Amino acid sequence: MASTVPPSRLHLAFQGLRLRLRGSDLWFIALALLVGLIAGGLTLLQSDIARGLQSALYGLEPGMRLSSLPALSWTALLVLPLGGLLVGLVSLTAARRKRPLLDAVEANALHGGRMSMRDNLIVLTQTLLSNGCGASVGLEASYTQMGAGSGSQLGRVMRLRRNDVRILVGAGAAGAIAAAFGAPLAGAFYAFEIVIGAYTPAALAPVALAALAGAFVADQSGIEAYLLPAASTIDVRAADYAIYGLLGCCCALVGIGVMRLIASIEGVVKRSPLPVWGRPVVGGLLLIPLAMASPQVLSSGHGALHLDLTTQLPLIWIGGLLALKLLASGISLGFGFRGGLFFASLFMGTLVGTLFAGLLAMATGVPVIDATSAALAGMAALAAAVVGAPMTMAMLVLEGTHDFLLTSVVMSAVLVSSTLVRQWFGYSFSTWRMHLRGETIRSARDVGWIHTLNAGRMMRKGVATTPAGLDAAAFRQRFPLGSGSRVVLIDSEGHYAGIVQIPRVYADGVKPETPVGDLAENREVSLLPGADVVSVMQCFDRTQADELAVVAADGQLLGIVSEAFVRRRYAEELDKRQRELMGERVEDAD
Repeated sequence: MASTVPPSRLHLAFQGLRLRLRGSDLWFIALALLVGLIAGGLTLLQSDIARGLQSALYGLEPGMRLSSLPALSWTALLVLPLGGLLVGLVSLTAARRKRPLLDAVEANALHGGRMSMRDNLIVLTQTLLSNGCGASVGLEASYTQMGAGSGSQLGRVMRLRRNDVRILVGAGAAGAIAAAFGAPLAGAFYAFEIVIGAYTPAALAPVALAALAGAFVADQSGIEAYLLPAASTIDVRAADYAIYGLLGCCCALVGIGVMRLIASIEGVVKRSPLPVWGRPVVGGLLLIPLAMASPQVLSSGHGALHLDLTTQLPLIWIGGLLALKLLASGISLGFGFRGGLFFASLFMGTLVGTLFAGLLAMATGVPVIDATSAALAGMAALAAAVVGAPMTMAMLVLEGTHDFLLTSVVMSAVLVSSTLVRQWFGYSFSTWRMHLRGETIRSARDVGWIHTLNAGRMMRKGVATTPAGLDAAAFRQRFPLGSGSRVVLIDSEGHYAGIVQIPRVYADGVKPETPVGDLAENREVSLLPGADVVSVMQCFDRTQADELAVVAADGQLLGIVSEAFVRRRYAEELDKRQRELMGERVEDAD
């Protein structure tokens, strides 16, 4: 008899914990709380490392921000190309991988929340080096990458269901953003809008607790919550909502311009002969004259934002600074520095809002809206346009100012901005970059199962075939009426040549010598095995066919799919995903 080794106590404990996490909402919420704590700690660690690098490289005093410096010499700014060289070398290593680096949005949309820790560490290194040397990028992309990655790793270790892993990825991102700004509401909405892609009952409690945990870690570490200056008094009239809506329209146009500018620069750089490792070096050199004009273009702009909100500056200077920051961000990201536009868009939004209020006052001769309030509304509206998270930005203003009346007009600007960008452009910054490399996703909604459910998986093999050159008389001898409904035709080289319905060959008027290939349908229409279920259904809609052939890239027949089966499988999978989103938890049989 073969002896069996009894499972260890540790293994049994792990199995018990796994079953509790898969079957109990309370246990799963506790795991999300742990993810939020980890994400908050990782966020603070990254912030300290980046600020430490900037302090060491630029000789900053304690508490001083790089973007708030009055001036920098060109010799000090040589740090930019030197840092770009390090970023380029890391990028060269990453370029040897067979696939692009995976972020939280793409992981949740296409891969059920599965993230690679190696990808996370590469993004972390690139972002810390880019921000640390002063490139015009933010750290928020790295914050969410590591926070979401911690949730993904825990979910995969515990072998949780696909939707549970996606929620943990969102919980990690929520904890990271909440810790970065001391704003749990903004963190939670960021997870729902950007990382999970939907508000669901199953995700509400885990994500909210993770966001609170991230903010708690920041608070206990002595990090002050992100506070914004607000107008001492604000009087909102009905007409003001329309004015702030117009500001939102301006922010939408600027946001679309920012995203297209970065994509254009990136496209030109990729087509140039510059090697991967040399692109950030050239980008760093191009940033030097911009930073000499104003150091406010450097880093993400935390110090510059507070400096400009509390200082009265000439409109021409604000307009010039906005142009410089736009160009600096475009050069930084287009030439290969790594980071995000989260805070950079907040900073540029304050400039747009201030400029809008000033130009409106010049046009009318009187101050129409408060400049500080317009700056904060512009901040939220431009960030919503670029990042694609309107409620996140509105909550960030609310938690930063504690002003509900101001938040009401901010909402007007934010909703107009996000709606127009969605209508005119259709992408946020992260999904736009994915679109440029061939992905079709527009949010983090789970569409990975659509790609998995493809023609190759749904096709039926072993179908009846016959040469397309066979005449009707021979066909009738081989396939009598009642022997089937259709036959797939192949040419002399074995390639697909159409589908013929058996009754059609027996129709009146079909001569015995007629080649059956002349009676075939959809001779030029077929499906590749990798075609996803949505594109398959669209093909059925276009052709009005009941069945379509699945062929290999060289034209060889692989199988056949029917419209009725495809639509039934799609409905079954869609129903399954909707039940998962509604949070149905069943105890596993194993």
